[in-house]
Amino acid sequence: QVQLVESGGGLVQAGGSLRLSCAASGRTFSRYTMGWFRQAPGKEREFVAAITWSGTSTYYADSVKGRFTISVDIAKNTVYLQMNSLKPEDTAVYYCAAKRGSYGGTLVYEYDYWGQGTQVTVSS
Repeated sequence: QVQLVESGGGLVQAGGSLRLSCAASGRTFSRYTMGWFRQAPGKEREFVAAITWSGTSTYYADSVKGRFTISVDIAKNTVYLQMNSLKPEDTAVYYCAAKRGSYGGTLVYEYDYWGQGTQVTVSS
């Protein structure tokens, strides 16, 4: 049974940084792509970033390019999202997700497993 557990969310001032973690368990993820999505109140869940488990390919939404970095620590079975230069519009619940296949996925329906989410709030 796949489990994805996010941590690292919190309250930060605009311009600050946070690092989210996603601990993955339940199977071998070597042929998976891991993604981060977010959902703000009243809005649809949107793609943020994705990475193949090998770490060789990464994908970012235009809104976070140059500010966020996704990475994976295979030994720890953990995916990270380093978020710098945070803006109030980054406020959302952030979800970790996993999809079969070592290729990019930017759509919610492509992902097979989801974590419970972690709240990120950026104050102005």
